[in-house]
Amino acid sequence: MEIIFPILILLMSVVLHEVSHGYAAYYLGDPTAKLAGRLTLNPIKHLDPVGSVLIPLLTYTTGGFIFGWAKPVPYNPYNLRSRYGGAYVASAGPLSNLVVAAVFAGLIRFSAVLGLPPTFIELSALVVLLNLILAVFNLIPVPPLDGSKILFSLLPYRYHWLEDWLNRYQLILLLILLFFLWRLILPAALFLFRTFTGLAI
Repeated sequence: MEIIFPILILLMSVVLHEVSHGYAAYYLGDPTAKLAGRLTLNPIKHLDPVGSVLIPLLTYTTGGFIFGWAKPVPYNPYNLRSRYGGAYVASAGPLSNLVVAAVFAGLIRFSAVLGLPPTFIELSALVVLLNLILAVFNLIPVPPLDGSKILFSLLPYRYHWLEDWLNRYQLILLLILLFFLWRLILPAALFLFRTFTGLAI
């Protein structure tokens, strides 16, 4: 159960993250995700066998932390009605994780008033922490993370060489991020966790 609950929480969090991208694109005029049947919270539609199952199992059993992803929801940027549509669509994913974290943090803060049992509080704390890690991690401006799409949408045309450079070296940059920059990501997520919940880890 110690493995199952974190993986289930991560799975639903990344599914909500991807569905939020799809709904943001749909709201801005792009029906690609809807036509692909991806505007659903049914996890089967979003499962990536490697990123949603294998990697979370490996990272939890070998490193004691949870990491994974779902299949990206497709969208066509040329259908978006806004000049900054790409930034809005990319922001929707991390924003959904922050909203989930805020809701469950609120339950934790009012747990005494609501009479919530300690087990529920522990699970809620895990929901908050995992969603904050997802939000912080995805906002880093390294392709293919959401932060890069936000950056590319806001960059003036004369700086688009940076987009080409980042895309060219995205695999190397992502590996550096995963193996060396966790010591920056985790403290940021833990700071937000304490701010949201009032709890210390």
